[in-house]
Amino acid sequence: MDSRAGSARRVTVSPRTMLALFVGKLAAVMTRSLGKGGGTSLPGLLATRVQPHLVRELASQLQRGTIVVSGTNGKTTTSRMLASILTEAGVSVLRNASGSNLTRGVASALIARFDLWGTIRSEVSTFGLFEVDEAALPEVVELVQPSKLLLNNLFRDQLDRYGEVAMVARLWSKAIARLPAAAIVIANADDPLVAEVAVNNSECPLYFGISSVPDKGSTGEHASDVKTCPRCGGPIEYTLVTLGHLGHYRCSNCEFVRPEPVVCAENVRLRGIDGSDFTLAAGDVSASVHFPLPGLYNVYNALAAAAAATALGIDMSQIATALGNATAAFGRMERLEVDGHTVYLALAKNPAGLNEVMRTILQSSEKANLLMLLNDNTADGHDVSWIWDADVEMLAGHTGQVAFSGTRAPDMALRFKYAEVSDERGGKSRIELNTEAGLVHALAGLGAGEVLFVVPTYTAMLDVRGVLTRLGHVNPYWEE
Repeated sequence: MDSRAGSARRVTVSPRTMLALFVGKLAAVMTRSLGKGGGTSLPGLLATRVQPHLVRELASQLQRGTIVVSGTNGKTTTSRMLASILTEAGVSVLRNASGSNLTRGVASALIARFDLWGTIRSEVSTFGLFEVDEAALPEVVELVQPSKLLLNNLFRDQLDRYGEVAMVARLWSKAIARLPAAAIVIANADDPLVAEVAVNNSECPLYFGISSVPDKGSTGEHASDVKTCPRCGGPIEYTLVTLGHLGHYRCSNCEFVRPEPVVCAENVRLRGIDGSDFTLAAGDVSASVHFPLPGLYNVYNALAAAAAATALGIDMSQIATALGNATAAFGRMERLEVDGHTVYLALAKNPAGLNEVMRTILQSSEKANLLMLLNDNTADGHDVSWIWDADVEMLAGHTGQVAFSGTRAPDMALRFKYAEVSDERGGKSRIELNTEAGLVHALAGLGAGEVLFVVPTYTAMLDVRGVLTRLGHVNPYWEE
């Protein structure tokens, strides 16, 4: 992929669009000046009320086009890795890096890079990269008209907002129908729901998937969201289960079968908290990747980013180099040093995600010290019943101190009690509804050199990161 650049192209925009840009930029400045956030959402919300067509008008100026990334888990991490690959290839990237992934977040990212006259402040070759909420996908696709659409996975999440995964699959079908005719859909072959959406709604999807993982069997997980064939409702059989309902599958009743991936990860070997090793292959081209981010779920994120980069014509060696230098997105198994201790922030907001975080923790520590933070704010989903579908029992006998915080801390403590996961040091598990009090308690209980794993839901992650920012341990998330 070449890196053509040039002077900014002067365009003519309406007075209404210029007013919207002014309102958005003023909102961003005021939000940050008053310490009310990073200006990653409100500017877009206000500006699009002034000019409803703002996103469409600005996105159309991105001459290299746009790629949209969606999925229940991994959107931020995948987008971050893809941005690194593009940068490695010498391409200027405009993206909603903070994770604000509704239409207002996309608008805010565009406002930040355009001047008041509607001209982008960068090379004319800037490429748009936007992570998008699953339910917002149809609207954003219609507005930005991406040349590539990356669909990573579909898991049960925020039931009171999204409903079951089949409902989200229908929304994604609508999104694909709104793509430009020449757009390419990049889809996870290992997810039966995603594969079915892609094959039914696009002419020639580009699939990615994991070919082999040692020590993985064919038994489905309790948290699996696919029990039957998404096409005919018949029994679905697996020869390999990687995580959740992802793996190698076929229907025993119809012709539905896992499509052959174009881009795949072969011989995946997990190294606990230190990452993994795998061979990245696309056709006859392959490269060895020493990947620094932990967990099989991050291998899928890396694979998704690599597949998108392949579709964009980026060289395999550049892809492998960028993946080898990958760093965690804020709150996504992010490593921090706090008061002489290593602290990992590991976002977990649904059963599949929590299961993978717990597996990664177990590979890394015999006795894990945990701070579990459960919130039930709108962005988390008010229904927290999902914690009973996560396999918390796997932690029994493998914990040090365990503390609970967040608005629904007692619910998570009860889940741990029924799983017979207790404080292995013999003390009673501590419940602190206040995030800062919970963090202070968890850190105070650590012995010399011990590690703390902080496992929050989405708004709880923002809360605990806010505490760490105030204490000077980390920069604000919007500066990452």
